[in-house]
Amino acid sequence: MARHLPAFGWRAFVLASSLESSTGRQRLPAGVMARLTPVEQGPSGFLWVRAPHYRGNGLRRVINMLAYTGRSLLPSTTRGLPCPAVVIGSSVHPFAAWAGQRLARRFGVPFVFEVRDLWPQTLIDLGALREGAVLTRLLQRGERWLYREARCIIVLLPQAHEYICPLGIPRDRIVWIPNGVDLQAFPESDLPTERETFTVMYFGAHGRANALEHLLRAMSIVERDPRGANISLRLLGDGPRKPALIQLAQQLQLQHAQFERPVPKRQIASVAAEADAFVFCLEKASVFRYGISSNKLFDFMASQRPVIFSCNASNNPVAQSGAGLSVEPDDSAALADAIVQLKELSLIERQNMARAGLAYVRENHDYRSLTRRLGQVLDEVVRPRPAQERSERTSSVPAS
Repeated sequence: MARHLPAFGWRAFVLASSLESSTGRQRLPAGVMARLTPVEQGPSGFLWVRAPHYRGNGLRRVINMLAYTGRSLLPSTTRGLPCPAVVIGSSVHPFAAWAGQRLARRFGVPFVFEVRDLWPQTLIDLGALREGAVLTRLLQRGERWLYREARCIIVLLPQAHEYICPLGIPRDRIVWIPNGVDLQAFPESDLPTERETFTVMYFGAHGRANALEHLLRAMSIVERDPRGANISLRLLGDGPRKPALIQLAQQLQLQHAQFERPVPKRQIASVAAEADAFVFCLEKASVFRYGISSNKLFDFMASQRPVIFSCNASNNPVAQSGAGLSVEPDDSAALADAIVQLKELSLIERQNMARAGLAYVRENHDYRSLTRRLGQVLDEVVRPRPAQERSERTSSVPAS
């Protein structure tokens, strides 16, 4: 989006952690606390803010979040940036969104809250936090404060307003702008072909929510099925569950499943061309009733390969577009049957699914179109408001 925003009268500077969470790579040399890197083909840039290494979801991850947040707020960190007209605080984690609000207050500009995940509700629904616990209540209080402070709330989940509005937030302050895909990176002519081995691929995070245990058990069923001959599974990526998943694959004695390293974003299109189908799976959780917005899913669809969708989300782009098959989550047998069924379809049927997926993301998730919508939101946010509206807004927000 930063690359496309100048076409709509804006340029963006992104304050991001210097640590690559998927690989553990530290972008900054020792002793350097922050560094500005220009975005290719544009006047925007990434300001990398030093944050310490961590793995998994333990105390070191919290330290990483707090270090990033504290250093982002240092005047010396942002000294080289132009004065902003608006600050977007994104909830990659709650402290990052809070840092965005504090920077907006410092510069005296509007604060826009981008809600990527419904913190802490996602953690509650996934069992990582207990409803009513002290930490849960503190996070919920901070969440409501961020909603009240925001001039506008951008949500990635299509039904997120059903969660936010009951907290006392007006519906007209909530705007849906989902994740997207850079279609320029994917060749349009790359349709599925007949190959000796039918390769099912997954790339992305290997965490609890990704439900890859069910995918491995599904592959075990496939390998015992005579119809499953010449089907292989490739899992590319990293995450806290990867060691346990490798151990599970060994216990299941899988012969045609292999784990591979994460793929840099610029290489996704070329690696995706090696697949015959993709699997998108998430564990069954009530938080998905507000929908999903997955970059990974849109990459799968842009790659022009059929997709097996295993998730209980309120939205299902695969079913809506006709880009593949859908099964219930946490059902290894159903997932195995879908893999075999997809392999047994004719090449024409699979190519039609592939075309449908590309058409869907071109219409709904092309980053150029999404950036136009973001530019319109930002134009509206900085437009002077009537005096009565300003008075009402000021009186409704507690001083901090």
